[in-house]
Amino acid sequence: MNITFIGGGNMATALIGGLVGSGADAREFRVVEPFPAQQDKLVGQFPGIGIFGEASAGAVDGADIAVLAVKPQQIREAAQAIARYTSDVPVVLTIAAGVRLADISRWLSGYARLVRAMPNTPALIGEGISGAFAPPEAGARGRKLAQRVLEAVGSVLWVIHEDMLDAVTGISGSGPAYVFYFLEGLEQAAQELGFSKADARTLAYATFAGTIKLAHGSELEPAILRAQVTSKGGTTERAVAILEADAVKAKFVAAVKAAAQRARELGDELGTAR
Repeated sequence: MNITFIGGGNMATALIGGLVGSGADAREFRVVEPFPAQQDKLVGQFPGIGIFGEASAGAVDGADIAVLAVKPQQIREAAQAIARYTSDVPVVLTIAAGVRLADISRWLSGYARLVRAMPNTPALIGEGISGAFAPPEAGARGRKLAQRVLEAVGSVLWVIHEDMLDAVTGISGSGPAYVFYFLEGLEQAAQELGFSKADARTLAYATFAGTIKLAHGSELEPAILRAQVTSKGGTTERAVAILEADAVKAKFVAAVKAAAQRARELGDELGTAR
């Protein structure tokens, strides 16, 4: 499968690395990347990869899929730069947060075989999850090609309406920050209770990692699992009571919804660009 990446940053590097790790040849990839330092990094990491300083027919012609892997603020310029070369590309995948397919299609001079995805940062270690949406114009082949690319760095959850990707952004796109925030608090509490920074981090990380494995290995929902480890009159009950008294869960839900709302706002803002 021949793939052209527009943008050679962290996410593109992760996707290429995942695909190479699953058996693809680096010579199957071309990357449009304007910064020499990043070009050198890609060539060093993936010998044989094709590097282009700017969009051109040579960068795009013959691609089975083109991936717009740039920041949302850069996607209009990136899409317009390749618009003249995409007519024969089977599908274009965008991983730019918040930017809607109607706007990307407009910037691509009406090209409609598009797939939009929202990966998250654990993709950098092959443990991500991507929400994805494919309109009918993408076709079965386009959806399959996009899924193959995204699965190189984790799992894929397809949504039936594009606006659900804003919710995906609030939940899993921004989600790693919520986990890090929780870890910060657990680590701080451990230090205030007398542990060294190193030991506090060991306790916090191991607790979180082990609990996730426990949840994955159970068919029970989180509320039941929590109840099972919350003995009446015990230490966990007292801790949870503090969280409930401050409505921490409700505030957390509100925070996720706020992130989803901001994703919608960004779509509105970025979509005004002509």
